Amino acid sequence: MADTRRIPGGRRFGLVLSAAPALWLLAFFVVPLGILVAWSFQPPGIVAALRPVVTLEAYRSTLSAASYWRVLARTGVIALTVAGVAVVLAYPIAYTLAFAARRRRNLVLTLALLPFLTSYLLRIYAWRLLLGTKGVLNVLLQAIGLTDRPLPFFLYSRTAVVLVLIYVWVPWAALPIFLRLEQMDRSLIEAADDLGATRFRAFLRVTLPLSMPGVFAAFFFVMIPTLGDFATASAVGGSGGQMIGNIIQQYLNSLSYPSGAVLSVLLLATALVAMALGARLAGIRDVGDVRV
Repeated sequence: MADTRRIPGGRRFGLVLSAAPALWLLAFFVVPLGILVAWSFQPPGIVAALRPVVTLEAYRSTLSAASYWRVLARTGVIALTVAGVAVVLAYPIAYTLAFAARRRRNLVLTLALLPFLTSYLLRIYAWRLLLGTKGVLNVLLQAIGLTDRPLPFFLYSRTAVVLVLIYVWVPWAALPIFLRLEQMDRSLIEAADDLGATRFRAFLRVTLPLSMPGVFAAFFFVMIPTLGDFATASAVGGSGGQMIGNIIQQYLNSLSYPSGAVLSVLLLATALVAMALGARLAGIRDVGDVRV
């Protein structure tokens, strides 16, 4: 590949190409983020427009409520659970795509992503039909005699939120793991086989360590958007499955922008910490760490 520094005008041309994405990012990410932070320093209450006032009162009144911290903790537990289970379920899919389905890779990938050709809300309501008191799951459990009445905790609960979010994120979690496995040097597996390692031992000592950056990427790829989810919790969570995004939505709907902005900043800070941790953890494995 040619070095743009040696091409006359190459650097200038690169700056021109990057100008449009940079302006787009500035206009639709940096500026709205700045407005959000500015709202968090407004006096709490119903405020229709920004005023030339800077106060920490919204932070004091919002963050002093223990109920918000409980909801944030619940949101964190849900996000960690969903991310962990989604990665565990996604790994076999990624492994199959990388090693076992090389000729039918496109077909397997299409089947994995096929549900996403339909509306997200339609898929959520389909889960409501499955998990409701008169849903398929309860009817099946009663038919085989495991229970004599519908089990109410399937729907409008934390369990329902976790199940639906896992279903949503598993195919997406498989993609970064698959990309990492696809880039792996296959000669390392052959070397492990030549050294007498069993297939399972070679997986534990070679394949799994080398795929860990993809695993960490998939984990945080799922966890971070789950932290801000509110649509799934609204549809199947009920009061027991309420997440911090639902409270932010309620504040925004009632025009209590400062309090909603404070919780948004808190959620953003949590996501940034998670991203920094994920970036650090994703680089802890390398070829040099592999031992058979």
